[in-house]
Parts: sequence; C-alpha cells; structure tokens
Amino acid sequence: MFDIAIIGAGIIGSFIAHDLSKYDLKVVVLEKNADIASETTMANSAIIHSGHDPKEGTLKALLNVKGNRMYEAVAKEVGFTFHKTSALVVATSKEEEVILEELFLRAVSRDIPVSYLTAKEAFAKEKNLSDQVTKAIELPSTGIIYPWEAAFALMEEAVMNGVVLKRNSQVIAIEQQDDSFRIQTSHEKLEALHIINAAGIYGDQIYQMIGGKGPLITPRRGEYYVLDRQKDPLVSHIIYPVPSALGKGVLAVPTTHNNILIGPNSEIIDDKEANNNTKEALETVKQQIQKTVKNIPMDKVIRIFAGIRATGNEGDFYIKEAKEAENFINVFCIDSPGLASAPAISEYVMETILSPKGILDHKKKNRYLHRKRPVVMKELSLEDKQQMIKDHPAYGRMICRCEEITEGEIQEAIRRPAGATTVKGIKMRVRPGMGRCQGGFCEPLVVDILAKEQHIEPWQVAFGDEEGGMLQKTLKGGLADA
Repeated sequence: MFDIAIIGAGIIGSFIAHDLSKYDLKVVVLEKNADIASETTMANSAIIHSGHDPKEGTLKALLNVKGNRMYEAVAKEVGFTFHKTSALVVATSKEEEVILEELFLRAVSRDIPVSYLTAKEAFAKEKNLSDQVTKAIELPSTGIIYPWEAAFALMEEAVMNGVVLKRNSQVIAIEQQDDSFRIQTSHEKLEALHIINAAGIYGDQIYQMIGGKGPLITPRRGEYYVLDRQKDPLVSHIIYPVPSALGKGVLAVPTTHNNILIGPNSEIIDDKEANNNTKEALETVKQQIQKTVKNIPMDKVIRIFAGIRATGNEGDFYIKEAKEAENFINVFCIDSPGLASAPAISEYVMETILSPKGILDHKKKNRYLHRKRPVVMKELSLEDKQQMIKDHPAYGRMICRCEEITEGEIQEAIRRPAGATTVKGIKMRVRPGMGRCQGGFCEPLVVDILAKEQHIEPWQVAFGDEEGGMLQKTLKGGLADA
C-alpha cells in the first residue's frame, strides 16, 4: 500500500515527487512511457516566463510569478541549468503598442521587473529585430532551462530518497474503495491512499476513470525549428511578439546549449498522439517570425519538432481535489506557463491540499540524499579531463563528435538512479544525436553501449517508447519520425 500514487512523470509530476520525497511517505510514480518527461515536457519552448502575460485572478498568474522567483534556488539545490536571458516583447504597430502598455502595467502591478524601450534602444540590444518593430518592453527576470535535465534531476533525487518510479506503467483503470484506490496498470495492480493526477494531456481521461466531470483537454500542437549553434547567435534575448488569443505567438528563443528555437504555431487538433510536423504549419512559423526577427539563417536548421499542449476548456490550470472522490487530487490543464509555474504548482499542492488534509504531518526525513551532478567532460579543465580519463578511461572515448559526448558520460546516464534505458533516453540526458549530424555518426555507438550495459543484443535496444527493439521499429517503417 502506497500513501500517494502520482500518475504522470512530466515536469509537474517530477516536481511533486521530489517535494514529497522529503517526507516519510511511501510514494509511487506511474509513467506510461519508457521514460519520464516524454510528452509536453519534452517538446516546448523551455522558457521560464516572467508572469507578465496570464490574466489577472487566475492560478496561471499567481503561480507563474511565484514559480519564476523559485527557479534559480531550486536549480542550484537540485543541480540543473537555469539561465536568466531576459526577454523583449516587441510591438510593430500603434495597435500593438496599446497591448504592450497593458502588459507593462500588468507586470508593474505584479512587481515584475520591466522597462520600456524605444525602437532604437531595442535594436541596440538585438540587431536582428525586424525593421517593423516600433517599441518594446524588457522583462529581465525571464529565463530558460533544459526541461529534460530539470525533470531527470528532480526524479533522480526523488528515487534516491525512496520514491518508487514505475515506467512503462500505463494506468488502465482506477477503482475507488472505502479508504483507498486500487489502480490497474498495464503490468500490475497496486493500491494507494491518495492519487495525484498529473497525467498531462491525458489528465481529463484519468479523472474520468473515477466518474469525474471536470475540464476537457483540447490538444494544441506547436511546431518548431532548431537552428545550429553559430559564432554570432541570431538573438541573445527571448523575443516575443505581442500576444494574441492563440497564445504568446511565434518566438525566437536561445537555448541553454546555444541553439535557437523558432516557434511555435498554435493549432487545435483532435489526436493527442499527433506530435508530427506538417509542411503548412512550418511555413506559418517561418512567415510569422519575420514580423519580429530578420536575417534568420534557415539554412542552419538542423531539426524540426512538434509538441502538444494540454489546453483546458476553462482557461486556467485545474488544481483541486475531486468532488467525486476524496483524496483524488487533480493537477492538469497545465499548458503555458506550466513549465515556469512548475515549482509553485508543487508547492501549491503541498500547502493548499495535502497539508490541510494532514498528509504532511509525517516528519520530514532526518537524512535526505542530494544528487551529485553528472560529469560533463567538455566543461572540465584540461587538467581535470586528464585526471578523469586516467581514473576512468571510458571518459576518453569520444562517441558524439558534434556535442563532444564520451562513452563514460553515456554509461553514467544509464547507471544513475532512474537512468536511461533507450536511445532516446540517452539523447535526452547527455545529448548525443542533438548536434549537426543528428546522430548519423554516434547513434550506432550509443546502441552498442546500451546493449552492453543492459546485457542484451543490439537489435533488442529500444529507441523510445516502441514495443521491442530498434530492429522491430525499423521493420515497421523506420526511425525517421521517432
């Protein structure tokens, strides 16, 4: 019997698991995919928004501002990357300047650092702004993270402190009992006194398993281009257009690894699994970004991708205990600014739902284990690299030339708590295949390492969430869309 079962291991489920791991509780995390952070957390803009955009009086407004202020300390504590890049919201007409004024006043009212820039001042900060730009506001508290790194760090530390992570465990049915829940997954049955539904795009369907009637999730697809690293980056700030009813618009976003993201569009779709790219949407992204940014080197695009946002039909995050079942806690409809709000969402669940119910009356653990950040060879000094290779020769064997990833780093990513079991899992953790050649050189080598570490044959190694290994997927249609 578990005290709490968390359904879903995206950034929200990972934050909640991490925070609960500090208490003397039996916690299990159920994730339907082969790895955590494989849905919305995997494919988004990676921005820690300042909190200037959400409507007043919403949970989005409250938790975005709070989450933004929490991230730097959490990143330092747990050990993941957080950079304050600042952001410019740019207007290109008198009509947009009116909206810009509203955003400025909203930021001021929320005590968010903000300043006005003339077009000349904005161009001095970003030479590749479109010639259409007439005015801007700057939001210096805006930042970026590497979402996968954050989720892995949080979950790894949670597992180190007793949280049970069950991957490939899709929840099929939930039966409400007198004082607990019986959960049927794709592999087993288990019981929990409380459920936290953090199932992302499937949150409404999980809620319906107990007869719940709440918000419905509409999948909203956004598509992106990824630009290769350049000596002179296109932008150094996040560049927002003035927002519309469809969202924050098409952005130019520097990443923690010095690429540039261009996107997303915003398209309502019917299929929650349709995270494919389309020619029409990518053309829309290309056209819309030119309104705010010029000189975009489209010949430097190294990848395209798409992500699906869990947009609720009530316009806000849905975080509350179910009226149909005591101790069933919903945390879904977490679309933008969900990533920026994530640490505050977890804190909100703890303080407003779990604590009043007495769940956190359990003492905090006297001994709490903190993770050690993984070795990143290209960040070490020459002297430290030489010593590492002397002590562990695998760190001297280069596997990914584009990203400078060694065999030792890949082995470590497999062996750590909640470690990688798939090619995609390795790619998300230590980045082989993320560079210019997109895995053309290193992917077979990664397969060999995974096979050796898991004591299986190379053809049995899984790429991502497919059943069986890469060979089976190849026979079914190839790896191009994986």
